[in-house]
Amino acid sequence: MIIDVEPLAQKLKKEINEKIKSLKVRPKLVAVTYKPDDSTVSYLKSQQKFANKFNIEYEILELTFPENIFKILKELSNDKNIHGIFLTHPLPEIDEMEALININPEKDVEGRHPYNLGMLMYGNENFAPCTAEAVVKILEEITDIIGKNVVIIGRSSTVGKPLSIMLLRRNRSATVTVCHTKTKNLEMLTKNADIVVAAAGKPNLITKHMIKENTIVIDVGINVVDNKIVGDVSKDVSNIANVTPVPGGVGKITTLLLIEHVVKSAEKIYKNLNK
Repeated sequence: MIIDVEPLAQKLKKEINEKIKSLKVRPKLVAVTYKPDDSTVSYLKSQQKFANKFNIEYEILELTFPENIFKILKELSNDKNIHGIFLTHPLPEIDEMEALININPEKDVEGRHPYNLGMLMYGNENFAPCTAEAVVKILEEITDIIGKNVVIIGRSSTVGKPLSIMLLRRNRSATVTVCHTKTKNLEMLTKNADIVVAAAGKPNLITKHMIKENTIVIDVGINVVDNKIVGDVSKDVSNIANVTPVPGGVGKITTLLLIEHVVKSAEKIYKNLNK
């Protein structure tokens, strides 16, 4: 069975639009990129088009010299008219951590700044990584997470690691296992899971024989095979389990949460400026 995320998407859109109507300032998001490939450029333009639907101003800054990136990020961080900063990655020739720490954590709408990642340890999800947050939102919409055995496949700093921390939060209290390329007997772990999150970036990683019936499978993978976008989960898994689609699943909610973060930042910045 395919998990329909559209009801959640519509709920988020409604909440975002209501918040924007009450704002006395137009939210602005700036994407900063350096030597982007074609897929990154396409993604940014798609994101820009989506943001404009919510009347959010979206500017793309494509830098030509790596040394400029730190200066630009600091300037954007100090500009009260900018409410969100989106930094594309990977960044060739640039230390990504050094770039991230030049972003004001309150404008880090992706939730990648060390401060925002660190706050997850204390249960503060003000700006959690959007994809990890999207997985949590979907799960909370369709099941009771408390006490569930969750297997996460992938240990990135934007999905696997933060997601594990978020699912361990006391109000969720899942039992979490994080797997990766060095994990032995992966099938043994996934077969005993109530929830499987596939975020390894490997097409057809999760197959039907690895999953028990009625498992919830969240497919975070984005892969291109034969010019088509596919996830990490084989199509036949949906015959016995509940699976999010790719595309149109986690990615849809992730994009909406990024917009929500921009609006949240705009609310806070405007409030602080008008105290």
